[in-house]
Amino acid sequence: MLKSIIEFYKVSKPKPCGDGWTPESERRLKHLQWSTFLSATLGYGMYYVCRLSLNVVKKPIVEEGIFSETELGIIGSVLFFTYAIGKFTNGFLADRSNIRRFMSTGLLVTALVNLCLGFIHSFVLFAVLWGISGWFQSMGAASCVVGLSRWFDDKKRGSFYGFWSASHNIGEALTFIIVASIVSASGWRYGFWGAGLVGLLGALIVWNFFHDTPQSKGLPPVNQPKAKKVLTEAETADFNKAQKRVLLMPAIWILALSSAFMYISRYAVNSWGVFYLEAQKGYDTLDASFIISIGSVCGIVGTVLSGFVSDRLFKGKRNAPALIFGLLNTCALCLFLLVPGVHYWLDVTAMILFGLSIGVLLCFLGGLMAVDIAPRNASGAALGVVGIASYVGAGIQDVMSGILIEGNKAVVNGVETYDFTAINWFWIGAALLSTLCALLVWNVKPGGDK
Repeated sequence: MLKSIIEFYKVSKPKPCGDGWTPESERRLKHLQWSTFLSATLGYGMYYVCRLSLNVVKKPIVEEGIFSETELGIIGSVLFFTYAIGKFTNGFLADRSNIRRFMSTGLLVTALVNLCLGFIHSFVLFAVLWGISGWFQSMGAASCVVGLSRWFDDKKRGSFYGFWSASHNIGEALTFIIVASIVSASGWRYGFWGAGLVGLLGALIVWNFFHDTPQSKGLPPVNQPKAKKVLTEAETADFNKAQKRVLLMPAIWILALSSAFMYISRYAVNSWGVFYLEAQKGYDTLDASFIISIGSVCGIVGTVLSGFVSDRLFKGKRNAPALIFGLLNTCALCLFLLVPGVHYWLDVTAMILFGLSIGVLLCFLGGLMAVDIAPRNASGAALGVVGIASYVGAGIQDVMSGILIEGNKAVVNGVETYDFTAINWFWIGAALLSTLCALLVWNVKPGGDK
């Protein structure tokens, strides 16, 4: 059984191909490259629809008495923790896998989980299934990154990777529009079922249009592998020394902490923003979801602009734009949370600023600043430290947010009301602490020297 599974997920066997490239093979390569890129982008966006479906239905679930706010926070955090572990393990597995099958499997399972959740009222079973979904969710990004590496050479891969990176924002926007529309019309159960159907459609798209390797299509490899180099004992020791140095660099851990706080503010809005707008400001599910989706769309702009901002305006320095956009993130949350009353265009403006700032900070604090200062042969270790810290922060956020929201709920004249004062300062405080932590590494040079 295990042998059959391993065989199923092995990298595709190469098909016979002619000598070198011909005009016909180059045309076919271009077609398959675009097929792989577009299906990866759309498919990973649909991963996000299945991942964020819970965020749209929290208020209706609480109103029906299915789960409390604290229970929803715990359920949400389980996904983040299993996702963090999965990102580490599935990154290794994807390198050795048929990525078409690997990515299709992840999306299929997370879609089936969503279909099941519409029928479940057990807290434990719900949390277990959501945690399983989190692990399978982590198969998506790994497959896409490996696919881009297999199908695009070094000159093109960066550009296509940048456009693919916007897929999670596309997925967020689709979730807050499509799933919210379904929930508004038919109820929270249909929100999960709708997300599940989107995931099944995505799995079919990936299965049919996402390709494993050029060699499996009878084409020469796009990236000719260099002759395998056996590391000498000294080189191996140097590599191990570099990774150990990353783990001992205070600046790396400070950046990881900064990213963790930033992820708290990011997923506070992502996970609880719709709930907040419904409970505090009286928006219906569709309007609340539309406002939050604006932040997701603007995040695309922020991500795309991040490189231009640091390279052109600040001559490659990340510290100044990290400070500017960190403060912008804090100000956007203040505008969103602290202005009393219902002001539609003010909330929209806050989400525009929030999306732009988070898009930039995801690039800088989420990895680039750590890679800049880490030894060049240990950038992966630096990304790993920051990545795990980020999703642990996201998971802690969901638990704490649920506890604080439920702990400040009261029933007045038979109507449930919420005091969001504590949650407001928790979210804003996290954004501010993220900015302050980033300031602590202002003068750190590559390699960790000041």
